[in-house]
Amino acid sequence: MDFVMFFIPAVVMLTPVAILVIFLRYRAELTKERYRTLLQLAEKGVELPHHLLVEPSASDSDRRRALVLVSGGLGLIATFLALPFEFHSGQRIASLWGLGLLPLMTGLGYFASWWLNRRDDMRG
Repeated sequence: MDFVMFFIPAVVMLTPVAILVIFLRYRAELTKERYRTLLQLAEKGVELPHHLLVEPSASDSDRRRALVLVSGGLGLIATFLALPFEFHSGQRIASLWGLGLLPLMTGLGYFASWWLNRRDDMRG
């Protein structure tokens, strides 16, 4: 029983970290491949278009990040509140719900950034 009391919270805590590591590694490999392709084209003497030299950026990326972080934060809070386990000291895992506030508040900050940038773009 002690193993289960440790294993399930460890999996819950490490799963987002593992997903982040996989995602960041994937993005790094994409960037490396992109630069390798650009170098090969440059070595062949092909004139590179300007749009290939600029880093690609998604429009409304702040809004997308905000939605992901707010949803993740709310999901983390709901997960901790729903877990029925207790530590050996008698403290419930549900008391860790506050860990979800970090991504939630970061997401709200991205929403504010997206909204302010959109508002500035409408004026100018």
